[in-house]
Amino acid sequence: MTRQPYRYVRTELLEPDWRRLPGFRDVTEAEWRDAQWQRAHCVKNLKQLRAVVGDRWPETFFADVEADMARFATMPMLLPPQMLNTITGVDDPIRRYMLPIASERLTLSHPLASRDSLHEADMWVVEGLTHRYPTKVLAELVSTCPQYCGHCTRMDLVGTSTPQVAKAKLVLRPQDRQEQMLDYLKRTPGVRDVVVSGGDVANVPWPQLEAFLMRLLDLPSIRDIRLATKALIGLPQHWMQPQVLAGMARVASTAARRAVNLAVHTHANHRQSVTPLVAQAARALLDAGVRDVRNQGVLMRGVNATTADLLDLCFALQGEANILPYYFYMCDMIPHAEHWRTPLHEAQSLQETIMGYLPGYATPRIVCDVPWLGKRWVHQAREYDRERGISVWSDDPRHAYYDPIPSLPESGQRWWAENA
Repeated sequence: MTRQPYRYVRTELLEPDWRRLPGFRDVTEAEWRDAQWQRAHCVKNLKQLRAVVGDRWPETFFADVEADMARFATMPMLLPPQMLNTITGVDDPIRRYMLPIASERLTLSHPLASRDSLHEADMWVVEGLTHRYPTKVLAELVSTCPQYCGHCTRMDLVGTSTPQVAKAKLVLRPQDRQEQMLDYLKRTPGVRDVVVSGGDVANVPWPQLEAFLMRLLDLPSIRDIRLATKALIGLPQHWMQPQVLAGMARVASTAARRAVNLAVHTHANHRQSVTPLVAQAARALLDAGVRDVRNQGVLMRGVNATTADLLDLCFALQGEANILPYYFYMCDMIPHAEHWRTPLHEAQSLQETIMGYLPGYATPRIVCDVPWLGKRWVHQAREYDRERGISVWSDDPRHAYYDPIPSLPESGQRWWAENA
């Protein structure tokens, strides 16, 4: 057999002992497994972060976070204890995107970076309902999440404002927004697939979410429903609440009777975040009748953009947690994301090197979410100028993606300096 760049070794999932952290030293297992306790003890600022980690992290790190929040951050700080507990220290892959620091940022954003880099709001047919693909829509029910990731592609809308970003707002009352969404779908039978997202559906009160899903299931044109939730990774306790699982079982039963595919999509970027509690929550959703639980990660330098890191995560998801590795997106062109983004040729190389290790149905596709166009496999670029880092994906000049400028050869960096 040809020598391979990765050696598979089965590794059990690990739930770190939260009691090692000074702020969680007296937390009982019952409290830790309680969703409301997790929400009530989310870390939202530096004072709370210091109280949890104590002197385990150096003071220089806190100053670096403070500088980032003042100069670069596009998302506010919000970490559930579950997510914070998976961070092993300051030099940690999960910390790099959940707690960005100024010293790791590249001070210049790409000249073509934008707050709504995919132009989703420009494609709203009613408030919060993006109709970009012919047969699919994205329904943003809420503009909050249980955790805020630094690389969030919806940083223009999701979360509270930061010194750099005055957030856009959803104006309609949730009930009115949902009525308009349902009315549009009734009038547009060519749509068969609805991604219910936000923000995060875990932040929609369950009775309200269940009512919306049941009304979606009343529409004969709808054949696929996907629920998008980072909380399966960052707050799995939410999805193990008895009332949530009972409601999910009702929705799944109705979906099965009507031959509608119901799936949950989550967002894990590193194997450390896939813990036994995450696996338990995924299993509970499957037992409730959800057809699939799938992961849509983001390819990020310093987090998972190597063959080993990517496959370690995939095997943790597929082999240990009943979560299907589905997509890895190239990091979108939002402001201050250059240090996370990878050039297209590196993504193409990664797609090639991960082939053959996982079953075909569980081998993730690495995709570029092209502005105005949508997801394309990284090998589908029609033209690719590696010197200037410009990839073109259709005949429409708007459908282009741009490599991070620091990854370009000197001649390409000089071209951008002269033409930006």
